[in-house]
Amino acid sequence: MGRVVIHLHGSSKNTAFRSAITDYSNRLTSFGVSLVEHSDKTSAKEYLKQVSRHAGDNQLTLLMESGEEMDSTAFSEFYSTWRMSRSDTHLVVGPSDGFGEEGLAYPGLSLSKMTMQHELAAVVLLEQLYRAASMQEGRPYHRG
Repeated sequence: MGRVVIHLHGSSKNTAFRSAITDYSNRLTSFGVSLVEHSDKTSAKEYLKQVSRHAGDNQLTLLMESGEEMDSTAFSEFYSTWRMSRSDTHLVVGPSDGFGEEGLAYPGLSLSKMTMQHELAAVVLLEQLYRAASMQEGRPYHRG
């Protein structure tokens, strides 16, 4: 069974975002989702190198505006596929300035057509993962 690993470029400085990230991260551990925070002192290029080393041969997907868009139901189906996979899936929330040219070599996922702060993107991603995990287990969370 594949795990889902979320990579963040630094920890949130905003206490509200930090609280939400911690809350969803704690909720998701029982679903095989983990969170890795990398130093925010690294460039986008070095950050991607660190994430690539951590991911090894596993799937690596970057969160970016130009990535594939989907609704919550489609995202839940992707989550189910990731969990049923023999390999892990690594979802990467980028630095505040984006991934630059280095990011073009990887598949992308978009949370919205709107641009959002990378800390908010992390919260939205974690919330959608929790919603997907709830949907997969038939829990009522996704209805309200």
